[in-house]
Amino acid sequence: MPVRHGRGKTVSSTEPAVIFETRGGVAEIRFNRPKQLNALNEEVSALFAKSIDRIAADPGIRVVVLSGEGRAFMAGGDLAMFHTAEDKPAVSRILINDIHESLKRLAELPQITVARLQGAVAGAGMSFALAADLAIAADNVTFNMAYAKIGASPDCGASWALPRLVGTRKALEIALLSEAIPADEALRLGLVNRVVALADLDAEVESLAQRLASGPSVALGNIKRLIRGSFDNSYGDQLDLEGDSFAECAGTADFAGALDAFFGKRKPEFQGR
Repeated sequence: MPVRHGRGKTVSSTEPAVIFETRGGVAEIRFNRPKQLNALNEEVSALFAKSIDRIAADPGIRVVVLSGEGRAFMAGGDLAMFHTAEDKPAVSRILINDIHESLKRLAELPQITVARLQGAVAGAGMSFALAADLAIAADNVTFNMAYAKIGASPDCGASWALPRLVGTRKALEIALLSEAIPADEALRLGLVNRVVALADLDAEVESLAQRLASGPSVALGNIKRLIRGSFDNSYGDQLDLEGDSFAECAGTADFAGALDAFFGKRKPEFQGR
């Protein structure tokens, strides 16, 4: 799907804080507060939840792209909201509980999520990026956990995802020191899958999203579920789950069609069923 970001574009104040678009089996959730570097607030949280509802209700959606309008993906939570609040813990509970429920649902959905990253990816923005199944970054991206800089601890799943990607000791370094991580280091650490020139970012994300959307969606969803859940299972339990999953895939039309294509020496065409 074409991903429209209009860098330098003036965004009307009447536009929603999250834009949801679909095309060709791909849904894009685009954070749309560019003047605030897409900082997370209650409106973003509510619209993000509605986007997850729409994805869950639409079996035609196979891939979800998370992106940010303007020059940043997301620079964290909206600190102005906390600064003016009399009861800061209560505000944090409302915002965080709601967004956490949406992130839980997104992780449980079979659709593959791809983060499209540029500019600042900080605080909650880094958490969202780590929550995606795959991530492609522009060469101008800068990660920063940032929470410690404001006297806070991570939310939105960062403390779960980060040590699984980089190991415990490196995760502690990243979270405790909150130092900037440039694109090349993010790639080396495994925070992203690919780094491309900013001018090529949209085309790279679109190519990957369409490749995934045209794949065997039952199998891809099962792969996501198996790998994401593997840390909580014993080896024996994981083997049992793999056997059940393979049997489910073997009953799909995509599996039968792929076997026919293999023995017919042609490329398979998956229908997602």
